Amino acid sequence: MTGTIEAKLAELGVTLPSPAAPAANYVPYVVSGQHLYVSGQLPSDSEGLKFQGRCGDTMSVEDGQKAARLCAINLLAQAKAATGDLERIARLVKLTAFVNSTAEFGEQPKVVNGASDFMVEAMGEKGRHARSAVGVAGLPFGVAVEIEAIFELA
Repeated sequence: MTGTIEAKLAELGVTLPSPAAPAANYVPYVVSGQHLYVSGQLPSDSEGLKFQGRCGDTMSVEDGQKAARLCAINLLAQAKAATGDLERIARLVKLTAFVNSTAEFGEQPKVVNGASDFMVEAMGEKGRHARSAVGVAGLPFGVAVEIEAIFELA
């Protein structure tokens, strides 16, 4: 634990996983100038994909929030792989979240709060961000949530 973000993660009982390899022809992150762009992360852990389903059908808001939180953990794992040290992150600029949901489901913002709340818990004021919460008809591998991020580097 070299810095305050990692210390807070330890306090929360969160161990960052090994970052997932890309599932297609793209890179997991790109550093451009002072910004780190992290490709969409799925809700997966060391055992594989979790939270497969559609909000408003087979997935509750609460399960969607857990999926979003897991996506956020994976975003930080990619950020650490990109920077070598989470303390290089000046702030989280934006999250863009996609929620696999029925046409009638309108609680995407509540689902994405699972990621937003976690980022603020883990990063403090650096974790406050702009965001989009978009409902979609489907996501890769049938997961409930996919989230991408833009970080500013110090």
